[in-house]
Amino acid sequence: MLACSLSFACEPEQPEVIDYSSVELSQPQWQYCASQGQRCEFQGPRLVRYGNRNGYVTRTYSNGVLCTAAKFGSQNTSGRCWFDASGGVGGSGAMQNAGGSGVPTLPTAGTSATDHSAHTAAGGGAGAMASGPYIDMSSLPTGDPGSSRVQIEATTEKPAGSDGTGAFRNECMFTHMSKNDPIVFPGQPGMSHLHTFFGNTGVNADSTADSIRTSGNSSCRAGIANRTGYWVPALIDGSGHPLKPKALEVYYKSGYNGIKPAAIKPFPSGLRMIAGDAKSSAPQSRAYWGCAGNYIGHPGSIPNCNAGDAVQMSIEFPQCWDGKNLDSSDHKSHMSYPQNGACPATHPVPIPAITFNVLYPLPSNGDTSKWRLASDMYDASLPGGMSAHADWFDGWDPAVVKAFVEHCINPAVDCHSHLLGDGRRIF
Repeated sequence: MLACSLSFACEPEQPEVIDYSSVELSQPQWQYCASQGQRCEFQGPRLVRYGNRNGYVTRTYSNGVLCTAAKFGSQNTSGRCWFDASGGVGGSGAMQNAGGSGVPTLPTAGTSATDHSAHTAAGGGAGAMASGPYIDMSSLPTGDPGSSRVQIEATTEKPAGSDGTGAFRNECMFTHMSKNDPIVFPGQPGMSHLHTFFGNTGVNADSTADSIRTSGNSSCRAGIANRTGYWVPALIDGSGHPLKPKALEVYYKSGYNGIKPAAIKPFPSGLRMIAGDAKSSAPQSRAYWGCAGNYIGHPGSIPNCNAGDAVQMSIEFPQCWDGKNLDSSDHKSHMSYPQNGACPATHPVPIPAITFNVLYPLPSNGDTSKWRLASDMYDASLPGGMSAHADWFDGWDPAVVKAFVEHCINPAVDCHSHLLGDGRRIF
């Protein structure tokens, strides 16, 4: 672990010193594990080499290491990493467990698969040397397999009367967790902190607007009429176990921020955006927490809630689009929040106001004080959850979007979480 702060430079972490004098070493069997800036993941102590054709540096680490020149003390400015996958130093099998092998168990650092990214490359960029929560990657929960069919049918139920606001909601189940982010790190698997995904079951590092729109099951109401990818940083308990959320509730709303409901347009197919700040270490105004069944305001960190309630993470997305770009270099500047009761001239197209509410069941003892987001890279003495953020990658059937915008959002009526407002319902 490094001792550093924003005002002091971090010194490269020194390799662990492990006594292998009583262990018979085998020839290394190098297994590729990471590119420059990524984290090389493995269990227990291993020989790890870093470099390129100009030369390699080999050192011993336990339970993963950042693949950087500074970490290995290398003169190479870039390189890749391999670990020894043999039964030798730190290898699987005998070197991990003395049971029946006669080989002594080697000491470990006591951590495995810790994620050190905050929408930066894992182990690279600013903040890479900060200490995020320990994550037991062997305990990822199993997600919903989703539906492979369109789930829309006729109904005689009508939307609720207007109070000046319109709402269409969608509920999605958790699908999978991975260290991928096809918006921030397209085509670069393993480069992000651990994310929790909802909606399109096939979202991975290589996902594109076309693949999200045309492939994958959906864990949302409406089935594959909504293949949108929704993801947030994984929430980790005090033992390093990623927590399985109850559900994601997505609100598509009108009548807020001074934007007239009738002016709102359907969002363009393939739009993607990010809300919240993954590098925040202080409360945020549009990414906050609460208790699902008991309003306690908008605390900026993870609260304790009453027994039987659920902890809720909420993220509000920008509502004004520039009318041209489906994405931008920072994945935010093509969108804007309303200003002074209107969309700014630079972002003149209002779309539905989108909010994520992610619900997490309480532990049996009700204590959430040790919970942290995978992106919480700040001092562990501060409360968890202040780096809350979310990603949204459109995969809706455009005809369905047009229906709920024209029949729920524009007339400012409440379509609950199942009505399209045109004589159809989703399920």
